[in-house]
Amino acid sequence: MNDGPVSTFQFLGLTFSTANVVSGLVVFLLVLAVVFFTSRHLAMKPTKGQNFLEWLIEFTNGILKGSIPSNEVSGFGLYGFTLFLFLFLSNQLGLFIQLAMPNGATVVRSPTSDPIVTLTFSLMTLMIAQFSGVQKLGYKKHFANYLKPFVVWLPISIFEEFTNFLTLGLRIFGVIFSGEMLLKLIWGLATSHGLVTMIVAIPIEMVWQGFSAFLGAIQAFVFVTLSSVYISQKLEVEE
Repeated sequence: MNDGPVSTFQFLGLTFSTANVVSGLVVFLLVLAVVFFTSRHLAMKPTKGQNFLEWLIEFTNGILKGSIPSNEVSGFGLYGFTLFLFLFLSNQLGLFIQLAMPNGATVVRSPTSDPIVTLTFSLMTLMIAQFSGVQKLGYKKHFANYLKPFVVWLPISIFEEFTNFLTLGLRIFGVIFSGEMLLKLIWGLATSHGLVTMIVAIPIEMVWQGFSAFLGAIQAFVFVTLSSVYISQKLEVEE
């Protein structure tokens, strides 16, 4: 989602956003590079890269342990780590790199500035939660939770699942999208009247860019935290 032309392409009868695909691939390569270069020389005496990787794994495991029972955390450690790293880098990408085609259509930006991307991650988390609940409790006990404390509670339980899906995905989208839009507006102000507006706007741009980077990190943390909460809720039998 952006304020300019949108570039799309067709594949197997489906329409895809060029910006989403290209930006997603860029973030994928960044994640791959981070993991590869921090883990290529693992040793008993860790390097700086290995220390960073181990710290990041401990950090994401700590998020999961805040909600998921300790004996269940290991099964979701890789998901939490990958999810946090991908979202963190996605949130930061558009703050530092934005590339556009000659027609003005953006091809590289933060993937999380599009609700299609963030809602996809939201749906993925909720599906993992559902699968994990069925796997641990069985179909009967898992879906019986939707009928507690009363059978008539079922519509409310279903509505709650839908609102969880929307809020989880739209929260991060709203923050990243609005941050990038404001950066574009400030840059438009900077280039509107030459040197005078440039001098005024550039410090504002730098401050907001730093603040947006902080918000991007917080939103990645919040997304993983809420994901762990939703998963933990499906691993327990409601009383």
